[in-house]
Amino acid sequence: MSAVAFAPRVDTAPRSALVLLGTGVVGRALLTLLGTPAAASLRLVGAANSKRQHVLPDGAVPGDAVECLARSREGRDNGPLLAALDAAGAAHKIVVDATACTVEAGRHADWLAAGYHVVTANKALAGGQLAGWRALQKALANGAVYGDAATVGAGLPVLSTLRRLRQCGDSLLTLEGVFSGSLSWLFNQYDGSRPFSALLRDARQLGFTEPDPRSDLSGEDVARKLLIIARHAGFALGSDEVEVESLVPEALRGIDTQTFLDRLEELDEPLRARHVQAKANGKRLRYLARLNQRGRARVGLVEVDADHPAARLSGTDNQFALTTTRYHATPLVIQGPGAGPEITAQALLGDILAV
Repeated sequence: MSAVAFAPRVDTAPRSALVLLGTGVVGRALLTLLGTPAAASLRLVGAANSKRQHVLPDGAVPGDAVECLARSREGRDNGPLLAALDAAGAAHKIVVDATACTVEAGRHADWLAAGYHVVTANKALAGGQLAGWRALQKALANGAVYGDAATVGAGLPVLSTLRRLRQCGDSLLTLEGVFSGSLSWLFNQYDGSRPFSALLRDARQLGFTEPDPRSDLSGEDVARKLLIIARHAGFALGSDEVEVESLVPEALRGIDTQTFLDRLEELDEPLRARHVQAKANGKRLRYLARLNQRGRARVGLVEVDADHPAARLSGTDNQFALTTTRYHATPLVIQGPGAGPEITAQALLGDILAV
């Protein structure tokens, strides 16, 4: 038996009970927030990582969750976690998915259909196959809530703004922006004075990229975000309908992570050539996502003018420029930090509290 144990937080039934799937950097940041007064109406009744879980229907001290999981002998099985939610007596039962796991994302629609609310930073369902998106929409017809603010822009009010515009009868015409905090930082920094590989190592050390930076450089994460926004806007796009330019050379795609990290210098020459060409044209490189009125979607490296909005970004800023039937002469621009566990966790907490 673990020396550290989950302890009940309250004796009365909570307003909302939740289980947390995923205790990586975002999940841990959320656990910190769950220990603050802002989360006083919530009761954590279980937590899980990819291999272990710990369940206690009477409630858990969020700060103990990670250590308890490290000592736990419980294997992964969502059944006991959902049973703990049912036993809590809460008005709202919430599954929080802070993983990037495709398998867990594939269960979102089933949980919603069964009456559980789902709050997630996991883009794999809404930004995956179109069939998954349609299953999600069908499940939502039962009245459960799907909190998805953390799936795009690390909680910037992109999806909520788009939903509000559509509720008012507005329609998205075009979309353009920088949707990746890591790629934003890299190309805000890249001026040819240092090799791209050196900047990438810096970004990884600062925690701006995934442990395997190919997750960022492939463009697939940006494509998922573009699909989520487009689908919310009414474009029935399949995942194969987004043109994606990967920055990872073919020779570096099928190797293990450590070998890739040892060969980062192979990224340098192709990107140096692109930079030299852009500079000769009086332009700068930015990794942009674009959607036009015909539903054509593309993510990739683009040469932009020095006065282009994306050329004026700094740090890990994301930028979403929405042109609609009413924001037509000048697009509606949403901009701010698009990476970081604390702000992503805050987006999750906001959605939890909104249930």
